[in-house]
Formats: sequence, C-alpha cells, structure tokens
Amino acid sequence: MPSDPVPTIVAQWAQERPDLDASPLLVIGRLQYLTAYLDPLLRPPFAERGLGNGDFDVLAALRRAGSPFQLRPVELSMSLLVTTGAITKRLDRLEAQGLLERKAESSDGRAKITRLTAAGLALTNEMIEAHLSNQERLLQGLSRSERTDLAFLLGRLAESIESQSDPPPTASSGEAAEP
Repeated sequence: MPSDPVPTIVAQWAQERPDLDASPLLVIGRLQYLTAYLDPLLRPPFAERGLGNGDFDVLAALRRAGSPFQLRPVELSMSLLVTTGAITKRLDRLEAQGLLERKAESSDGRAKITRLTAAGLALTNEMIEAHLSNQERLLQGLSRSERTDLAFLLGRLAESIESQSDPPPTASSGEAAEP
C-alpha cells in the first residue's frame, strides 16, 4: 500500500540541502499527491453511467442553475473554466445520450441555450447523491471538526494564491471533476 511520500522527500532535501526550507512541500506536495489519488477514486460512478471526464460537471452546472436548468454554452464555459470547444464536445456527447437539449433562444435565433432533459435531471439528481456519498466515504478519516478546519484552511490558501497570481488558465480538456 503506497504511503504519503512527501515527508520522505522533505527529509531528503533537508539532508542534501540543509540551507533550504523544504517545508512548503508538506502542503503543496501533498495537495498534488492527493489530486493524483482523487481522480481515480471519484471517476468510477460516472464512468458506470457512461459519463466521460467533465460530463457530470456540465450536468451539475445546469442543475445548480435552478429551474428551468438551462445555461448558454459561454456561461457553462466560464463556470467550468474550460474552453468553449471543450464545452461543445461535452454538449454533443450529452445531447446524443438524451441528457440535454440545445435550442435557439427566442431573442436571438443564432444563440443556443442548453437545458437538461427530464432524463438528464433525473441522472444528475441520482449522481450528485452518489458523488457526495463517495466524497463522504473519502473523508471518513477526518472528524467533522477536522474537516471544518481543513475546509477553512484550504479556503485561506486559495485566497492567498489567488491574490498572488492571475486566474488559472482555461483548461482545454477540463479534466477536473465536479468538486
């Protein structure tokens, strides 16, 4: 069973370069380590339902928009931090599965609106329950208080990093899953 390699890496740097403080790796390195672990643990329920990487993100964004569960593709792109090209590919797949429909807006016949179908709404409601249950299982090693503290600290870290840099580049493939 693999174990967290980060303390070993930090110890090795301490031995090889005692002039450096490698302790930031204890946070940043662990975030990267956990990211690599999480995707394969989060994907199976979606794959079992025929959803590709990022497909659930689209469905969830439409569901979160509230009734009538619709958004323009550009709104989806901005919400999910992926290119409009990546959104179009996802929309094509999901439309072919009967999970959403695209229709011309009445105000501008060229503009399209994307809306969940009844089947898409039912699947999204089912999948969000499975997704949250899976996340709950993954966090079971932490107490409620620890989870609250970690969520707060990660939020603080996000604010700190955001204040030091430009927004993240738009992903072309949108490999990130619905959080």
